[in-house]
Amino acid sequence: MSHLFPTYHRLDIELVKGKGTIVRDQNGQSYLDFISGIAVCNLGHSPDVVKAALTIQLDKLWHVSNLFPIKLQEEVASLLANASGLDSIFFCNSGAEANEAAIKLAKKHTGKTKILTFKQSFHGRTFATMSATGQEKVHSGFGPLVPSFEYLPYNDEQAVLDVKEKDVAAIMLEVIQGEGGVIPGTASFLEAVETKCRELGALLIIDEVQTGIGRTGAPFAYQHYQLEPDIVTTAKGLGSGFPVGAMMGKQELRSSFSPGTHGSTFGGNPLAMAAAKATIETIFDEAFLTEVQNKADYFIDQLEKRLPERAKEVKGAGLMIGIQFDVEVKGIIEELRENGLLTLPAGPRVIRLLPPLTVTYDELDQAVYILVSTLKKDHSVGVS
Repeated sequence: MSHLFPTYHRLDIELVKGKGTIVRDQNGQSYLDFISGIAVCNLGHSPDVVKAALTIQLDKLWHVSNLFPIKLQEEVASLLANASGLDSIFFCNSGAEANEAAIKLAKKHTGKTKILTFKQSFHGRTFATMSATGQEKVHSGFGPLVPSFEYLPYNDEQAVLDVKEKDVAAIMLEVIQGEGGVIPGTASFLEAVETKCRELGALLIIDEVQTGIGRTGAPFAYQHYQLEPDIVTTAKGLGSGFPVGAMMGKQELRSSFSPGTHGSTFGGNPLAMAAAKATIETIFDEAFLTEVQNKADYFIDQLEKRLPERAKEVKGAGLMIGIQFDVEVKGIIEELRENGLLTLPAGPRVIRLLPPLTVTYDELDQAVYILVSTLKKDHSVGVS
């Protein structure tokens, strides 16, 4: 028997080795990995540049308390600040922790208590971030939630305009809802949210845990919309698989996170910072991001041209793509896995594709072929 809590629906394959986009299971079967650890392995599996940085740091220092200055934190914070336009960075270990920090900071800075989020959102599974999440299935069984959250319908501009409460500390959203179905926000809706924040004296918090670190072809997805958030959270792709998260905020918020207001034992430790620095120095390069967008344009074009009618819509941005169906996709995802392509759902009727940003055009072509063949009930395909 397993001594692990059964908190995950685990597959019947164990992945034991990976390089780039290709992973192998315990039986030697290879797969194209279009999950990437759920948008974590943005540089593919075992990227040499991150491995080299971690190897160097392993011979120096693994961990010290945040009571001491850590030069690598300053270096990574500078890279994130330059890429985001935000001034102050707090390091933690995950997206949920980054969102916890954002919620605390918004309430502390504004002195207000209510935070507006959106239906079908996902912000984490700690008590506050679970409460911020607009999905009943995430709330079920845990009793009273943190009481200061209210959920609005996503992409409903009028619902935002109708908000009149003054006690709103922040409006928190994903520019593209990931777990909720790969749903991009419309430009007019996102603009309405930002305008409402300014009207109410509330902070705009953008959750870039899944969409950040180059996933959409920009450092952060909000940059496609010319938004000016007050707080941005990120994690997943930040450390190429090494646990690390960050909350970024405007300069004027610094005084509200003074010593003793928040902290993290492991947040920003030297190993995490070494991984993050190597990752974002690679991804935030302009030529790299241009190539991500070129690959995304090509991939989406091929999907839209070649997928059979069973696939109703291709949506998303960059290499965060959802394929909408009129039926539940669990069985299709299982068939795709049998045929050598790893994908995951985003809700019951959407297949989510999150390939490494380093995926090759040949691998994109293979993925399209497997998708098309599987949807046409051709099971004679695989990965060489």
